[in-house]
Amino acid sequence: MIYLASDHAGFELKSSLAKFLREQKIEFTDLGCDSPERCDYPDFGHKLAKKVLENSENRGIGICGSGLGISMTLNRHAGIRAARAVNLDDAELARRHNDANILVLAGRTTDEKLAEEMLAKFLATEFEGGRHSDRIEKIEINK
Repeated sequence: MIYLASDHAGFELKSSLAKFLREQKIEFTDLGCDSPERCDYPDFGHKLAKKVLENSENRGIGICGSGLGISMTLNRHAGIRAARAVNLDDAELARRHNDANILVLAGRTTDEKLAEEMLAKFLATEFEGGRHSDRIEKIEINK
């Protein structure tokens, strides 16, 4: 399952990506926020992290104004590897080398078309494993 979450600054981009996922016939759940009214990214980041952690196949997309605040919130959860991407290489390598389970985008500065391309790349890319698995093990300190 794919989960989407944003604060008010990411609402517009999240809505655009929800439309893209529907057009691609990719099942997803929108965890909010539900309007551009002011709200706090940690509330939606924690909700997103919990949903992604329910199943190792789950993936998430988190969006706030800069992408920084929600990624900090998400990465506080053991087992979450949230990666902020600004280009296609970031989106691909986040999955291929870092086994990221959440893609983080900046709602205020990410072009909708680029966001769609990054999301598609993120979802289509498999974790390479191998030497990268050892590195992923070193990330988790709260096992």
